[in-house]
Amino acid sequence: MMEQVTHWLEKDPDPRTREELQHLIDEKQFDELDDRFSQRLEFGTAGLRGKVGCGPNRMNRLVIQETATGLGHYLIEQVENAKERGVVIGYDGRPDSKQFSHDTAAVLTSLGIKVYLTHDVAATPIVAFGVRHFNAAAAVVVTASHNPPEYNGFKVYWENGAQIIPPHDSGIAKEIDIAATKPVPLMSLDDAQAHQLLVWLKEDYYQTYRQTMNSNALLSNHNAPEAVGIAYTAMHGVGAEMAETLLADAGFTMVYSVKEQREPDGSFPTVNFPNPEEAGAMDMVVALAKANDADIACANDPDADRFAVSVKKPNGEYQMLTGDQVGSLFGHYLLSKTEANGQLVGNTIVSSTLLQKIAHSFGAEYYQTLTGFKWLTNIAMQKQTQDKQFLFAYEEALGYTVGNKVWDKDGLSALVAFAQLTAELKAQGKTIWDQLESIYRQHGMVINAQHSTALDPKAPPVGDKLRANQPTQIAGRQVEVLEDLKTLTRTHSDGTVESIDLPASDVLIYHLSGGARVIVRPSGTEPKLKCYYEVVEDFSSQESFEQAYEKADLAMDMLIAEHQHTL
Repeated sequence: MMEQVTHWLEKDPDPRTREELQHLIDEKQFDELDDRFSQRLEFGTAGLRGKVGCGPNRMNRLVIQETATGLGHYLIEQVENAKERGVVIGYDGRPDSKQFSHDTAAVLTSLGIKVYLTHDVAATPIVAFGVRHFNAAAAVVVTASHNPPEYNGFKVYWENGAQIIPPHDSGIAKEIDIAATKPVPLMSLDDAQAHQLLVWLKEDYYQTYRQTMNSNALLSNHNAPEAVGIAYTAMHGVGAEMAETLLADAGFTMVYSVKEQREPDGSFPTVNFPNPEEAGAMDMVVALAKANDADIACANDPDADRFAVSVKKPNGEYQMLTGDQVGSLFGHYLLSKTEANGQLVGNTIVSSTLLQKIAHSFGAEYYQTLTGFKWLTNIAMQKQTQDKQFLFAYEEALGYTVGNKVWDKDGLSALVAFAQLTAELKAQGKTIWDQLESIYRQHGMVINAQHSTALDPKAPPVGDKLRANQPTQIAGRQVEVLEDLKTLTRTHSDGTVESIDLPASDVLIYHLSGGARVIVRPSGTEPKLKCYYEVVEDFSSQESFEQAYEKADLAMDMLIAEHQHTL
């Protein structure tokens, strides 16, 4: 291993990580060295993501340069006219992101690939937008999204504007392994500009995204926006300027931004974890909403591709909506605004079945994919036709895309769309809660929950154990249909078997009597079993929203307790 360490020291261009590595050697921290050098940070469908530090199993300048070299060679080989079409590069507000993006540009331009590089930090959707706008071969965003401060990432978009999917991930990974054995090619950004290989994306590019969103027909519902109060936080990320601008463009005048979290700060000083889903992350924006009696308290995550919202209740308190609730509200709202039978909407296997029910009630086409936004947009492009245009997709982890201007989740356009939905309802004397109740009354009280169980790392694969002993009932409910995404078979209780049209994945889905559902998915990264639960309860006209929700919540508690007990 020490030979590998020495070789790394010779190649590493960054004095800080060289110093860090020398310190580990001097202090004889062999366990730490082993962790840094026993493997390479794995390049997958989300690109790279990991802690910043020295060594091949961390995010650092050398890893970025080698990754960019592998990506560049793969693009030249796979994408027609890749050099001329170029790559769009942007970055978030973390300490190393600008340097990593400039290193990526230095490598790609040295390979003769044109680069469009943002002159400042940029929200992930603004960079993803550039792929189709420039007809580029790919895009790279240097971001760790909502991960803790010590992380960074390298996210890749393909020429279609969506995140990469197989086989491109493994193809790029192979090229990175080759690149890691050779000297890294680099061209200074000044030379790249002189050779017309570097185009700086200045303010006019950001304004192009803004104008595109403002002309998006799905964001043109200007229904008394001035009556709605909105509290907003960028969560120390890069979303504030564009979010506030788009809201102002849409006519929202009562927008209150959390000052302490408005500017990019990769140390995230006011939140333990910069993810709106985490407990406490929305506290400051909710406090601001209360102070101003706002209708909604909204957040983007640090790279502004996700959107979260807490909504004022009749008692003046605020309650955060789940990703499934927001997704269902969006689905209903957008389908009611369009010629629904010509539309395509989708979500992932672990998201609520409520969107499917809503789509069918409007006569729209619904599709479902594996977990991960990359599948939602790539599959949408395959499925859409002249007569069936893609309208909307979401995943329960707060990711939404409204229309086809950005082929990835976009927390900025989602913010505007949700504000416009709130304004329309307010003009009718209704609230978001009234609208949710109306949807639940039509389709049943559908609630979803997640539960993770730690596993013994030495135990045999849990999926195999479950497959060997399949239950016929869970929590007193019959298993009516079992979907096994490893074997891609759908088995009905009468023994009928059908095939499933999805990529294979280690997932088991149990459809239970009464409309309930249990999904079991071993985590790909740690010894953990992820379980996703859904219950559907009737919502009678005699019941209040609270009564129906309480009944469904009780059924959910029972389902989780009984199922976890069997594991």
